[in-house]
Amino acid sequence: MEVAALAGLVLVVGIVVLLVLGVPVSVAVGMSAAAAAITALGFENGLLTSAQQMFRGINNFSLLAIPFFVLAGVIMNNGGIALRLVNFAKMLVGRAPGSLAQTNVAANAMFGAVSGSAVASVAAVGSTMGPLQARDGYPRDFAAATNIASAPSGMIIPPSNLMIVYSLVSSTSIAALFMAGYVPGILWAVICMVIVHLYARKRPELRVTERLSLSAGLRVAVEALPALMLIVVVIGGILAGFFTPTEASCIAVVYSLVLAFVYRAIKVRDLAGILLESARTTSIVMFLVGVSAAMSWVMSFAQIPQLVTDALLSVTSNPYALIVLIVVLLLFIGCFMDPTPAVLIFAPIFLPVVTAFGMDPVHFGIFMVMALSIGTITPPVGPVLFVGARVADMSIESIVRRMVPFFVALVLLLLVVAMTPALSMWLPTVLGLL
Repeated sequence: MEVAALAGLVLVVGIVVLLVLGVPVSVAVGMSAAAAAITALGFENGLLTSAQQMFRGINNFSLLAIPFFVLAGVIMNNGGIALRLVNFAKMLVGRAPGSLAQTNVAANAMFGAVSGSAVASVAAVGSTMGPLQARDGYPRDFAAATNIASAPSGMIIPPSNLMIVYSLVSSTSIAALFMAGYVPGILWAVICMVIVHLYARKRPELRVTERLSLSAGLRVAVEALPALMLIVVVIGGILAGFFTPTEASCIAVVYSLVLAFVYRAIKVRDLAGILLESARTTSIVMFLVGVSAAMSWVMSFAQIPQLVTDALLSVTSNPYALIVLIVVLLLFIGCFMDPTPAVLIFAPIFLPVVTAFGMDPVHFGIFMVMALSIGTITPPVGPVLFVGARVADMSIESIVRRMVPFFVALVLLLLVVAMTPALSMWLPTVLGLL
């Protein structure tokens, strides 16, 4: 067996075996990549090459945006922003059938967009909306399913840490990815609202929220406006060329910190815990990026992406059939793996396949992020599903049954986005980012 093929075999078998044994993904990838490099280059050179590739992977200015956006998200999660966005969402959709569930969807989309975290969104918004919906007679399993299904929309609506990771792997523009995520992310929220509407139409007991007076509505809008302006400041500044995405992440931290102090939701003594939580999350992501760079070197050495490309192209030469096949694979991967390591591992493998058919890497990035976002609400691993169930104090089984309509609709939306490049490519093209 050739050295390159043996190194590839060591990498693949090592990752699979270690994951089956319950080893964390980052450790499994790192150990397997190092073992494969040692197989190819010898003990000393293999370890040295692995270390060099890990350093090269994290030695990237654009990656500084991740710890700052993470910190901004943690500040927002503790900064009293969720309640104000919930009130604003209630004002917008309060007269629709199933108004409190509709409010949950809208609040998740807005809070997820400003915080960049679906887990933070499902926890913050769910803990606020759950008791309100229970008080008004909404079935607890339906309320929990709505909260969980709508939370990942914020992973697609920018700013998104997952898109930053994908841009690093694919060498695509972060600004273009951010803009490409708006239409699919909003469609995700709209689909969830449609399902809530259809459910509520058959249950007239789910009354609508009382209409707010003009003065009360203005007060709610004014309170929520500073939080919503964060998106305008960050995305608008990037598009206008005032600052880079990395500089925008720093501005997001300062803005959210000032806002949290203005809302009097955090105190100076809370900052140590906020920084510690952010450091823990960032360290996990950055370690993943480092070991994935080492793994990418081994995959390139073993020509694994080329082998996968040849294998998929041997199955079908129809681009639509190929897209469906990749979507199915991504949905399966998302059921068992968190989105960040999945992007780092599989984007370099699938990207050569789709680009061989002329697909733009930005378009592929959007539907890859969407597919893996669906995985966050899917058993058996889905982190958003488990956090949402814990917030609702319900079993996974009872919630998943209610989520079937959401699953079906979101998968159909994913296929539409994958088959229709204009949905994701139109906005960045109009803005001159592509």
